[in-house]
Amino acid sequence: MFVDPSSINRWSIRFLPALEKVFRKHKRPVGVSWRMDETYIKVKGIWKYLYRAVDKEGKTVDFLLTAKRDKAAAMRFFDKAMQDHDVPEKVTMDKSGANKAAMDEINARGETSIIVRQVKYLNNIVEQDHRAVKRVTKPMLNFKSFQAAKCVLAGIELMNMIRKGQIMLKGCNEMSFADQFYALAGKIRPV
Repeated sequence: MFVDPSSINRWSIRFLPALEKVFRKHKRPVGVSWRMDETYIKVKGIWKYLYRAVDKEGKTVDFLLTAKRDKAAAMRFFDKAMQDHDVPEKVTMDKSGANKAAMDEINARGETSIIVRQVKYLNNIVEQDHRAVKRVTKPMLNFKSFQAAKCVLAGIELMNMIRKGQIMLKGCNEMSFADQFYALAGKIRPV
C-alpha cells in the first residue's frame, strides 16, 4: 500500500489539533515550578517563536507558536498555560525582558504572587527539552504555512508528552507509546 506524503501532511493538519484537544482532557497535572523559554522555528523562511514551558521534572506544561517575540506573545502563552493548569509558585526564565514584563503584569493583576527567577542555568531543563522538537523539525526543511506549523508542532509536542508519561488513560502504563496514541485517537468525535 502506498500513501502519498502530501496526504499524510493534510491528515496531520486536519487531525492533530483534535488529538491535542482530546489529550488535554487526559493530561496528568504538572508541578508548580515551571521553566519557560522560547525557541525558533522557521516558517516560510522566516523565524517564528515557539514558547514552551516544562516543570522541574521535565514534564511539558504548555507550548504556543507565535509570530513575534514580545510581551503580548508571552502574555498569551502564560494565559494559555495557566488556563489549563494551576498558577505556578515559581517561573524560571532567561533574561528576556518581554517574558519578565509579562510575568510582572500577571503578578500585578493576580491574587497570588509568582516568584520569577531569571537564572539561565536553572533553565537547562527546558533548553534540553527543545532538542526533542528540533530533532523532528530539522529534517522537515521548514514549514510552508504558519497554520501547518502550529498543527504539526502540536502533534510533535503531543508525542513528546506521551513519551514522558503525561497521559492518564485506563491501562496506559501497560501500553506502548503507539497504543496510547491510538487509544487517544479513538476518543476523537467524528465531525
